[in-house]
Amino acid sequence: MNEAVLNEAPPVPVVFGIPQTPAVRTVMLSVGAALMVAIMAGIWMWSQAPDYRVLFSNFNDRDGGAIVASLQQLNVPYKYSDGGSAILVPANQVHDVRLKLAAQGLPKGGNVGFELMENQKLGISQFLEQVNFQRALEGELARSIQAVSAVQSARVHLAIPKASVFVREQQKPTASVLLNLYPSRVLDQQQVSAIIHLVASSIPELSAKNVTIVDQNGNLLSDPAKQNANPNLDPSQLKYVQEYQLGIVKKIESIISPIVGAQNVRAEASADIDFSRTEQAAETYRPNTPPEASSIRSQQTSESYGKNNAASGVPGALSNQPPVPATAPLTASAAATSTAASAPALTQRDSTVNYEVDKTIKYTQQGMGGLKRLSVAVVVNYKTEIDKNGKSTTRPLTDIEKTQITDLAREAMGFNKDRGDTLNVVNTPFAPPEKVVAEDIPLWKQADVIQTAKEFGKYLIGILAMFYIFRTYLKPTLNKITGKDKELEEAAKAKEKEQEELEKTEDAAEDEEGAIVELESTVDAHGKKQLSTYEINMDMAKQLAASDPKIVANVIKSWVSNE
Repeated sequence: MNEAVLNEAPPVPVVFGIPQTPAVRTVMLSVGAALMVAIMAGIWMWSQAPDYRVLFSNFNDRDGGAIVASLQQLNVPYKYSDGGSAILVPANQVHDVRLKLAAQGLPKGGNVGFELMENQKLGISQFLEQVNFQRALEGELARSIQAVSAVQSARVHLAIPKASVFVREQQKPTASVLLNLYPSRVLDQQQVSAIIHLVASSIPELSAKNVTIVDQNGNLLSDPAKQNANPNLDPSQLKYVQEYQLGIVKKIESIISPIVGAQNVRAEASADIDFSRTEQAAETYRPNTPPEASSIRSQQTSESYGKNNAASGVPGALSNQPPVPATAPLTASAAATSTAASAPALTQRDSTVNYEVDKTIKYTQQGMGGLKRLSVAVVVNYKTEIDKNGKSTTRPLTDIEKTQITDLAREAMGFNKDRGDTLNVVNTPFAPPEKVVAEDIPLWKQADVIQTAKEFGKYLIGILAMFYIFRTYLKPTLNKITGKDKELEEAAKAKEKEQEELEKTEDAAEDEEGAIVELESTVDAHGKKQLSTYEINMDMAKQLAASDPKIVANVIKSWVSNE
């Protein structure tokens, strides 16, 4: 009966309704090992996951949907930020994806242009057509304004009144522009004026004074006081003056630097440039030159010739009376006739001569940008010299050296005394530069260290997780499959047996040492009592040898070693 019980096979364990036969156990162990390998591979892939960077942020829903659809078509992995306000893609694909999406016109920025007019529904009212046209016009203007480098986004609001047949009831359109500038970017007055005229030129009957521009901080950029502070002020003219002054400074410093050193000379120039355009017309007359050297312009001469018609006849009232018979002799009439014929003739001559008058007409036109006056100031540092001992010392410039530098500066600036130019050269020691103490940023706050720590931490976590799973699950599973766990158990049992035997040997040795000490103390006690009889000693030795021969042997051994 007992032999039958001993020879009977142990019952097969059942787990989750499945009998744990050797084949089933082997399959389950294989599945578990495969699962552990998959988990370790997943952890490794997670640790090797690419770093995601922001592709676009602060976009509207329409642009977000179009961007996601394009990313799916391009097979580019993407994910959203925690707040959902940004789309992230792998860092090594950010620039490539941005260029591809820009080719598709994404993101559009939420501004709808004239493409809104392409989807007009049949039967739409005139009012909706006008509204859509205004929306499209606002969107196109916003896109044009966003082309400015400093503008991140823009919104345009147009107030276009309805047309009226009555002149008194006609109203002018107005426009409002809201600009969202990039961080740390500003618009100068010239750029603001350009945006104002861009909007004003795009709307009929819209004047520049009816355009209002505001930035994202609520600052009024189109302030009339700023625009009209100096109507004659031209930024291009100011730029020309600055470039002209800078050119003079570079000329002076470049010619003096080889003498005193590049860091030992400073120069500043102030140019008074006349940008007025002048036109002058002069007409000058000179006195007539002597007749012999003059030029005759025109000459006219007229002459008249006539006889002297003297009065003849009988004077008095008789001549008015009817003629009477002639009583005078014939010789008297002949004498009168001869007297009249001998009277002198009359001659008249007129002559007119016109001479050329000297005349000079002069037209003078003076272009803009004429230099009226130039003032230059130059500061030169003390000269540094090294003596025989290698020690550097500083000294002021001599009069000759200062005169040479002044002459060089005068020639470089184009000094003109008649124009009222001034030049002042000062030799003085320069103040030492202030030492800029860089802020000591702790190591754990540095961006590079933080990024490196994140990368290292990601790999470290992956390695530790893989090691834990391998030691806890995968290695025991593999040992069970290969049967190595039994060998380990046997080796552990053998080690335990050896440990137990070692402990027993140590205990026996401790007992032997105690017995030896007890025997020695007994022998000493017997010696003190001066037991002289041989029988007593022999009896005690026999009893001790009979009870524990090892102790006697150890005692003898200790005696021999003491000798």
